[in-house]
Amino acid sequence: MLDSTSQQIPLKDGRKLGYAEYGSYVGSPVFFFHGFLGSRFSGRSLDEAAKLVNARIIAIDRPGIGLSDFKPGRLYSDWPDDVTELADKLAIDRFAILGVSAGGPHALACAFKIPQRLTAAAVVSSPCPYNVISVIGNMPRSERLRAFVGRKAPWLVSVYLSMTTRNAVRDPAATILRTLGELPESDKEILNRPETLQRIADDLRESFLSGTRGVAWEYSLLTRLWGFRLEDISAEIQLWHGEADMTISPIMGHHLANTIPNCRAKFFPGEGHSVISAHAQEILYNLVV
Repeated sequence: MLDSTSQQIPLKDGRKLGYAEYGSYVGSPVFFFHGFLGSRFSGRSLDEAAKLVNARIIAIDRPGIGLSDFKPGRLYSDWPDDVTELADKLAIDRFAILGVSAGGPHALACAFKIPQRLTAAAVVSSPCPYNVISVIGNMPRSERLRAFVGRKAPWLVSVYLSMTTRNAVRDPAATILRTLGELPESDKEILNRPETLQRIADDLRESFLSGTRGVAWEYSLLTRLWGFRLEDISAEIQLWHGEADMTISPIMGHHLANTIPNCRAKFFPGEGHSVISAHAQEILYNLVV
């Protein structure tokens, strides 16, 4: 029997969707969308804060990750259908959404497509579309190259992940610690916590549970046209971003804030990609009040 952190539901198209629940099981529902190389286990970091603000966190594995079956050719516009099907199965009519990092575009797709189902929507450390010239021109050349490969040859991303993730999955803590020198102090402090290292280790293993296809497609989606315009999002978006983020540039966060019509943005000077960990209670409070 699956426990509360490893649940599945069958979808209408025959796929299974995996999810976990954290926080208060009788609280206000918040659907949580994990970041790149993440899984439903990422929601564990919100458990304590969710209990304090009476939020029910429902963290979902995206297709091809963790307990969720892969969906060939999926688009961002497909994700709201999976979310609403899960909400209907759980008898939840309206709910908040929270997308972190690569989960941000998925939250924005929901805000665009199903605003009538949402009580609130937030993105944390989220990228913007990769076709914005003013943004891409300020990215490092290596990142621009990865974006090009992800858009034009996603199969190469899968090959690369197959070659490089074996050690990361075997010893994720060592992999994480090797990257600390490049990060701002706020990220180092959070990533050095034993509970954070354990969660990221669990996330890495779970994200590759069914191989690399799901993760590779996630990266490809990021670098393609998103299929909707930020200007056409009618729902209010709460945006949170660190000004020292070296994973998702704050330039991207500012572009989202300046382009989404109804965006309430908060930027944190000196903070990096760990805004969700540093400000979990404040972010969740703003979603459930």
